[in-house]
Amino acid sequence: MVSVIVCGAGGRMGGRIITLLSQTDGARLAGAVERPDHPLVGKDIGKALGLGPLGVQVVDDLSKALTAGDVVIDFTHIDSALRHIEMVMDAGKAIVVGTTGFEASHMEKVKTWAKKGKCLIAPNMSVGVNLLFKLAYEVARTLGDDYDVEILEAHHNQKKDAPSGTAMKLGRQVASALGRDLSKVGVYGRQGMVGARTKEEIGMQVIRGGDIVGEHTVFFIGTGERIELTHRAMSRDNFARGAIRAALWIVDQPNGLYDMQDVLGLKEG
Repeated sequence: MVSVIVCGAGGRMGGRIITLLSQTDGARLAGAVERPDHPLVGKDIGKALGLGPLGVQVVDDLSKALTAGDVVIDFTHIDSALRHIEMVMDAGKAIVVGTTGFEASHMEKVKTWAKKGKCLIAPNMSVGVNLLFKLAYEVARTLGDDYDVEILEAHHNQKKDAPSGTAMKLGRQVASALGRDLSKVGVYGRQGMVGARTKEEIGMQVIRGGDIVGEHTVFFIGTGERIELTHRAMSRDNFARGAIRAALWIVDQPNGLYDMQDVLGLKEG
């Protein structure tokens, strides 16, 4: 039985993870964490989610729950996620992070910390999206430089970061396949007299509105034809199930840094 602690337990993703954990064989909820000013702190998370009492009170700091769990699932924000990763790695345990907003400097720290524990970071936990990452790489590698690449992503009106972590991962996959550096060729929106599109650039466009769970399309646009790879998430349960799958997988792995491509066996090479 794998004991799971959920950080961000009062959020939309945290709530769905806890609900689905209660239906998952071989896993149990061992802890629930929220920020200190959250109204659920001190309350039974099961009652709060309409699941009935689970005997797990929401605490205001991961350190108060960490000894009870084998693996942490984190859907918070970047500052909290980094603090949680360092804490979990120091304890020699495992963490699955769905929080987005990681920069290159953050990842360098995480790589060092992950020598002491097991850390999985993925901008999107959906099995379908991770297959899309693989497909985007393969299509870009096959088509080469003769096709222009544009990425369009859409999310609900409460999403704070843009482009999404998933869109950025798609951009990096395509750039890698084409031998480009996304930090140099990424174009994030266009306005005014921007001039003709260069062959190297990878465009990134963003839509925000309503309750869109998440949609991503990669366009490969050539002369006389275009190829579109699209994933539409219709429920957050896809992400929650993927996070639980990753949590059950990572507890049996050696120390190190992983992503969902490792869980699904899709990693290049």
